[in-house]
Parts: sequence; C-alpha cells; structure tokens
Amino acid sequence: MTVRPLAPLAAFAVAVLLVGCARGSAATSDPGVAIPAPAADLAAGSRTSEVAVLAGGCFWGVQAVYQHVTGVTSVVSGYAGGNEDDANYETVSSGRTRHAESVRIVFDPRVISYGKLLQIFFSVAHDPTELNRQGPDEGPQYRSAIFPANEDQARVAKAYITQLNDARAFPANVVTAIEPGRLFHRAEDYHQDFLEHNRSNRYIVVNDLPKLAALKRLFPSDYRARPILSR
Repeated sequence: MTVRPLAPLAAFAVAVLLVGCARGSAATSDPGVAIPAPAADLAAGSRTSEVAVLAGGCFWGVQAVYQHVTGVTSVVSGYAGGNEDDANYETVSSGRTRHAESVRIVFDPRVISYGKLLQIFFSVAHDPTELNRQGPDEGPQYRSAIFPANEDQARVAKAYITQLNDARAFPANVVTAIEPGRLFHRAEDYHQDFLEHNRSNRYIVVNDLPKLAALKRLFPSDYRARPILSR
C-alpha cells in the first residue's frame, strides 16, 4: 500500500489499518444491483448546493463511488452518529462509539437529486441488507445509515426504504437506519481520497474497484470518469 509521509500519530493509525477497513479482503458478492428509482424525491428548487451524509461500511469505497458521480461537487470521509471527542479513527474502530464511518456529499440538486444519490447508495455503494457489517468489516461502525440534513431528506429516505422492501428489491430487507440530528466530523487526512492514492491495495482491488465498475455499468449517465478529490 502506497502511503504519503505522515506525522507520528497518523503513521500509527495507518499501521493499524488492518484492524479497520482492511482487516479482510474477500468480497461477499459482485456489487451492483439494479433497483427502481425512488417514487418520492425532492425537487431542485432554487438552491444550487445541498448536503447528504451516508454511511455504508468502510468509507474508502463509498467516498470513491460518489467522487465519480456527476453533480457531486465534494465528498469527504468522516464519522457521524457519535460525540466529537470520539471522532477519530482509533476510537471509532473499537466499535464502542456511536459513530459510523460516513461520507459527506455536497451536490448540485439541479444536476442530481437526493433520491438519485440514495439509489446509487443502495444499488452500488454498499449492501443495505447487512446489519452492523459490510463485507469483511464487522461492527456498528460499519452499519448502513442515513443521516438526513432535514425532515424532507428523512421523509424521502424512509419512503424509499419502504418502497424497496415492498418491491423485494433485495433477497433480504433493507436494514439501513435513519438517524437525524447527528453531526458529521471529517476523518484524518490519510483517509481522504484513499482509493485514488492506493488503487493497487488488495482491499481496494477486491472490495471497492468493482463498485466503480458497477456505477459505470448501472448509472452510465451519472458516471464521471475524472473523480472529484477532497484535496
């Protein structure tokens, strides 16, 4: 794994990455499931920028997926669901905080809707039927969760989960939690744009590069070849 020079604390965190996202390398299945678009969505209105916060397992792959989505202007990896004092990789990886590895997505609602972001989230970014785990990563910090910015986002997310379960879009029910009123905290710099800097990392090759291929295959009109990097 190629890693840039780091300060001592960051270097220690990288040394324990195998305890977190990269502790396994076996993918559970080929990612990417064709699912219906949400029946209820949010209109663009007059705003040019909105924020969505989503958690779907290791944030490396989820960030990478949305960096390749047209209409997204920024994607940052971080932690959501817990207290600010616990918002660091070493503590979150213990599984004893309320945090989930998450991504904060800034998007232009005139180009892509909140509902389309959720469709990509459920279809490509992760498996929403896995409870407190994602692929080889286990623990509540890898749970599937949506952290709505307002009541409208919460309403769309709840309706979409009900729609997918009623339609039996997956072999099992969607277990994604909707957790309003939670703050997002940016993760350490060495986690940002991780896939772009470590494309040959085995965890990335096995678990995350297939997500980008699925995004391109299932959402060709929303796919952008050049990613939006966080720095």
